[in-house]
Amino acid sequence: MTTTLVTGGNRGLGRETVRRLVELGHTVYLGARDAASGRAVAEQLGAQFVQLDVTDDDSVTAAAAEITRREGRLDVLINNAGIFEGMVPPQDVTVAQLTAVFEVNVFGAVRVTTAFLPLLQASAAPVIVNIGTGLGSFGVVTDPARTESKYPVPIYAASKAALHMLTVQYAKGLPDVRVNAVEPGFTATELHGMSGPGIQSVQEGVDVIVRMATIGADGPTGTFTDRDGQLPW
Repeated sequence: MTTTLVTGGNRGLGRETVRRLVELGHTVYLGARDAASGRAVAEQLGAQFVQLDVTDDDSVTAAAAEITRREGRLDVLINNAGIFEGMVPPQDVTVAQLTAVFEVNVFGAVRVTTAFLPLLQASAAPVIVNIGTGLGSFGVVTDPARTESKYPVPIYAASKAALHMLTVQYAKGLPDVRVNAVEPGFTATELHGMSGPGIQSVQEGVDVIVRMATIGADGPTGTFTDRDGQLPW
């Protein structure tokens, strides 16, 4: 049976990812900072709960130790936990804002990946999926035909661009691990609180996450994709 960890798994894309992978037969560990919410959602979805705050070294280390004790390996890591600063004009960006967002979206993903790498390397077909965005793609945001080029989100976009580069570097440095980034698309979640025409459902957003989480040992690595195919970095 495939063992999977989803960070930030108690709501939004993370919650739906957990639901879908449990449905596919994975043993899913739902990682969440909020223990009460995480346990309740995990119980509802048939997942296992593990307390995990991606910004806290001790929390991440304890989560890795727990899954080591219970499973001895990890097949799929989905770095989903993330925060969104909102639309901020570039001239108003502060270091404090950057630091807060990078702490979750970038440093958190590195912290978790580093802690769980020994467990992933114990798997026969380890996979890492990083949740990226077209807003962090140089190719997308410089294309005037793309909606993403219209949004002033320098803090969030910079954090995801950094995560994209880390994805490429992990893929190059870990040839036995399939490491990819995905673009779920503009999805109605609590991350930004928007919904309505042109904004897809959480179910649609999770399609590409599930697809890349289930690629196996012969799947691609070092790619950035959405529901329709490969995207430019």
